[in-house]
Amino acid sequence: MKQAIIVMGVSGCGKSTVGEELAEKLGIPFMEGDKLHPASNVEKMAAGTPLDDDDRWPWLDLVGAELHKGYEAGGIVISCSALKKTYRDRLRKACGGPLAFVYLEGSEALLTKRMGARTGHFMPLSLLKTQLATLEVPTGEPGVVTVSIDATPDEITENALKGLSAL
Repeated sequence: MKQAIIVMGVSGCGKSTVGEELAEKLGIPFMEGDKLHPASNVEKMAAGTPLDDDDRWPWLDLVGAELHKGYEAGGIVISCSALKKTYRDRLRKACGGPLAFVYLEGSEALLTKRMGARTGHFMPLSLLKTQLATLEVPTGEPGVVTVSIDATPDEITENALKGLSAL
């Protein structure tokens, strides 16, 4: 059965860690969506400037193209913030088949703690507030599993798998 899954949420929620574990358990490839950002987007975020829709559309189109290729090949998990419903709808259309979202949900305090502890990432802590302000919570949309990040990565992944199996 073909599978396409986006692990989504704001910066610091664990998209990459959970996405990698989820893909490994499902036996399908994982792709880091941040690696598809053009250099100009990375430079903008690294400088503390939030992206706007004009910055995000070309990136989302690249994510959508990889999603489609991965779905057609049998399955893929991609990490992508997918903050707005219009972004998720664009990705649903690009996929070419059913698309599931695993929304990693956490409090601002927990996200701040996690972002403050990580090293080597271009996204500064200062952009967390703008991401939270931009986020349109997907709970209730079709194909969305909401998982609390107030747990270990293994527990989060297991909760995601349980939610996905119920879709």
